[in-house]
Amino acid sequence: MSLLKQSIPTKLLDDNGMRLDGRRLDELRPTKLEMGTLKRADGSAYIEQGKNKILVAVYGPRELHPHHLALPDRCLLRCIYRMASFSVEERKSPAPGRREIELSKVIREAIEPALFLEEYPRAGIDVYIQILQADGGTRCASITAASLALADAGIPMRDIVVACAAGKVEDQVVLDIDDVEDKYGTGDMPVAMMPRKNEITLLQLDGIFSPEEFQKALELAQQGCKQLYELQRSVIKEKYKTIREEVGGDEKKEK
Repeated sequence: MSLLKQSIPTKLLDDNGMRLDGRRLDELRPTKLEMGTLKRADGSAYIEQGKNKILVAVYGPRELHPHHLALPDRCLLRCIYRMASFSVEERKSPAPGRREIELSKVIREAIEPALFLEEYPRAGIDVYIQILQADGGTRCASITAASLALADAGIPMRDIVVACAAGKVEDQVVLDIDDVEDKYGTGDMPVAMMPRKNEITLLQLDGIFSPEEFQKALELAQQGCKQLYELQRSVIKEKYKTIREEVGGDEKKEK
């Protein structure tokens, strides 16, 4: 117990208003995105956001099993969010917990508005999300990576969905809270949106925010989403630029 007490930070902000990891209040954690990381999946993506490490695989649209789950007028989107036993400090049971089941539903509902599910009746799309290392904000990072994996699978989308959270730390509204700020801060607001359409697909709130703090947190989370959206777009452009160069090279060889 004494070791646990020693690890609890006494202050989350220093005298200059900087956070424990050296970020400003409105600064994202360093983020790395990759597309097409798994060759045997229809689409895949990998994200590192701070110390989070998350891998996503997409399969489909394909014939749905079991057949009785098939919907006559639309495709069934299934999201499976799982945390590896070694992803957190204290070993987690490999069996899916209530939180994983809840976040699977949250992520699916955040992504669904972007997909043309009516184009694939009686089919299914499966999104598998594996948390390799967790450091707070895994639901938002998972949504960002899952959207990229869906795009990699070539599934038509109205827009890419991107997610980011704002939080409340020592009465200050901050962007992209990490695990320590999530545990010892006083508020958390995950937001997912389609930036080009300017539509919010997920808004959750944990903690107490005044109306002014709520508005500030929402605007800050949207700003974070738009920064991550530009990163998503650059990764997609780079992927298809590579494909175009490969196809162009093959055509030249044939000639």
